[in-house]
Amino acid sequence: MCFFLLRKYLLNELTGYHFNEGALFDLTISAFAIAIFWLVLYILIGEYQDIYRKSRLAEIIRLGRVSILGAIVIFFALLLDDEGVINYRLYYQTISAYFLLHFFITAILRTWAVSSVQRQIRKGRISFPTLLVGANSLALSTFHELARTGRHLGLRLVGFTPVDGSVDPEWPPSLPARGTYRRLPALVRALKIEQIVIAIEPREHMLIQDILALLEGTPARVSILPDLYQILLGSVKVHHIFGTPLIEIKQDLLPVWQAVSKRVVDVIGATLFMLLASWVYALTALMVKLSSPGPVFYRQERIGKNGHPFRIIKFRSMYQDAEKMGPALSSDNDPRITQWGRFMRKVRLDELPQFWNVLKGDMSIVGPARSGSFSSTRL
Repeated sequence: MCFFLLRKYLLNELTGYHFNEGALFDLTISAFAIAIFWLVLYILIGEYQDIYRKSRLAEIIRLGRVSILGAIVIFFALLLDDEGVINYRLYYQTISAYFLLHFFITAILRTWAVSSVQRQIRKGRISFPTLLVGANSLALSTFHELARTGRHLGLRLVGFTPVDGSVDPEWPPSLPARGTYRRLPALVRALKIEQIVIAIEPREHMLIQDILALLEGTPARVSILPDLYQILLGSVKVHHIFGTPLIEIKQDLLPVWQAVSKRVVDVIGATLFMLLASWVYALTALMVKLSSPGPVFYRQERIGKNGHPFRIIKFRSMYQDAEKMGPALSSDNDPRITQWGRFMRKVRLDELPQFWNVLKGDMSIVGPARSGSFSSTRL
């Protein structure tokens, strides 16, 4: 609405302009539509994620980029054919004015919001439950650093997990042990952990890989001590968060707009494929039914994203009750596989129903496989 008045001024239309009820209604509708556009843009960029751990400087830089993008979109969508513009200089003035107006008003409000949150964190009203992995001398020094500076970052230590059963004799009794590190996924859920600091010797690569595998899919942030060799090579990005150099492990690498785009591609791709290949589905289902008694489809539980189970669906390629003695690995000459099932497996026809899992959101299309069929992965 401020830009509406500013635009009238830039185009010399403010003098003698009569603001009636119809103009107010049109302006209100337009303002809401543009506000919804900015809201959707901020969501896709990921501005509303992790709102309690934002930096004012980083927020201003990110806001500048988003404001340029949004102003360009609005300029081409709404301002390019403005009847009041008689030369290109006015075009440059209007888009520059809109960008600066949006940027500065939003920057002031956002800086105030981030500063307010940071004050709440420093006062201890907002905190992030933190779990320390390790109990040796390195973990002890990390504990002291966290105790000294953690409050300013909102980190609230709720316990530690030893990795080899040994605990440093100087370990403070105020921090309770929460069990072995293999219980980390359960501890994250039970204690609502938001930050995990792995404070074990960086040279123990296999152990670190084991811990990171356990934490895959958990909502907690994970930080780890880097190798000195990696620091000297510059092969890792190091943050001096606690006075100790730490690497933050990123688990959700896709920005929101990329994740949304990927999901749209999955839905459209799976829908088109299932429609175009409907005759293949029908023929395959008929052959499965004729090859041996039993259901057409075979369902089996798999583990998906964040450890959530789902039931994968395939065309049945084995005789009914082939796994009544329990699941077993299959081979090319497995007698449990029907003749038609052996052909389906060879050309990957049995995997076509997985596009239904893609449509439901259990899996995602990742590209062509070696055999020429499309491959999908569990979400």
